[in-house]
Amino acid sequence: MDLRAEHRQTQTLSPRLQHAVRLLQMSSLDFAAMVRDKMGQNPFLEPEEGEDGEPSAAPESETAGEDASPPVGEADSLSMEQGDDRDMWHADGPGSTRRAEDGEISAMEMMAVETTLNMHLHEQLNVLPLEPRDRALAQAIVESLDDDGYLRTPLEEVAQVLQLDPPPTPTELNIALKRVQSLDPAGIGARSVAECLQLQLSKIDCEATRLLAERIVSRHLQTLAAKDVNGLAHQLGETPARVEAVCDRIRRLDPRPGWRFGSSHIAYVVPDVLVKRVRGQWTVQLNPAIVPRVRFNHVYAELFQRHRSAQNTEMAGHLQDARWTLRNVEQRFSTILDVAQAIVRRQRHFLEYGPMAMKPLVLREIADEVGIHESTVSRVTNNKYMATPIGVFELKYFFSRAMISANGSACSATAIRGLIKDIIEAERPDRPMSDAEITRQLAQQGLVVARRTVTKYRQMLRIESVERRRRHS
Repeated sequence: MDLRAEHRQTQTLSPRLQHAVRLLQMSSLDFAAMVRDKMGQNPFLEPEEGEDGEPSAAPESETAGEDASPPVGEADSLSMEQGDDRDMWHADGPGSTRRAEDGEISAMEMMAVETTLNMHLHEQLNVLPLEPRDRALAQAIVESLDDDGYLRTPLEEVAQVLQLDPPPTPTELNIALKRVQSLDPAGIGARSVAECLQLQLSKIDCEATRLLAERIVSRHLQTLAAKDVNGLAHQLGETPARVEAVCDRIRRLDPRPGWRFGSSHIAYVVPDVLVKRVRGQWTVQLNPAIVPRVRFNHVYAELFQRHRSAQNTEMAGHLQDARWTLRNVEQRFSTILDVAQAIVRRQRHFLEYGPMAMKPLVLREIADEVGIHESTVSRVTNNKYMATPIGVFELKYFFSRAMISANGSACSATAIRGLIKDIIEAERPDRPMSDAEITRQLAQQGLVVARRTVTKYRQMLRIESVERRRRHS
């Protein structure tokens, strides 16, 4: 054993710098939420005054000592005008039947209530003439359904939750299940996809079509999912045209009836930068909606500096954190704007002509142009979006490796994917092109692409294989 002294140079990030890197990688919505939390905890941060003249949260020095209350007459009239609205909106909570003085229903009572799947089914059970035991069994099954409307729990476990005396028999459980399956929407309470579709076959008016659909769903569901019409026609002894027509009718059924109810909220993508064409030039600007409206409260800072003491370390930490937060806000959005402008300068032909004009682009090119590290560009383009006249795209969408064509020119992978999509959209429905045929057609245009690469790009475009795209007239 011996002791050695070695000198090494290693690059480490301070905890604050590591936190700044994590903030740069956050989406703008998450970053805005973080800033709002900071404003709620830090007295030196306040909301910035909006364009409509809204006052900031902290009092200004000019109005701190003034009496801001209105004259007595105005105050009385204002309270009378606002009293009814205040009483109307400050109801006694959900389900309250509080009414205004004129007998009208309050505004809270007129708000739309979202109907869930359980609520919809319980409403139907409540109007059926059932015995208490039968109603309890049916309600227990309803409460056991998942969001798709399926019963994934065995009936025996549903019965154990109820703890009825005497315990329900298998016959009673099956009757309760059939009762729930008879409710609207059709297909509810199924235990498999096949059962869900079978419960909806009664919607088919033509008896011959309904009987053939029943055979397909009960015995050949996997073949139906694979869209192998020829194989299905051979197994059923029917013509491909008739089988295709019945399969199209089955596909119009709903395999997830529970999705009709529940939350209707949609998560929208909020673009970080906006790209417009002004006088023939592409301009890039930050989306004002994603920039946090926060500013430094100089009044509180001056009061703290004037009466600062050595014991007040907590307020000193808040002061330093407020300055660091504002610096992060400025640097974050400045970097996003610089990177977006560099991308638009490189990909302006894409904005004018579409995916076919996308140029090959790597992170290092943008990093060298902006003057930042390549890893910083990667973090900036993560979960950041750009709104253009042809759509909203993630910043990472504009980066793709170069592929050399037969004439020696470089072509981006995005352009090749766009060309593959155009080739498939132009194919005949009864004679779709295989990946090998698409490869040969690309080669005729001077683009040497391997067949497995065509397959990978087709899957990235979420386009089905040639067997599943084939249709029969």
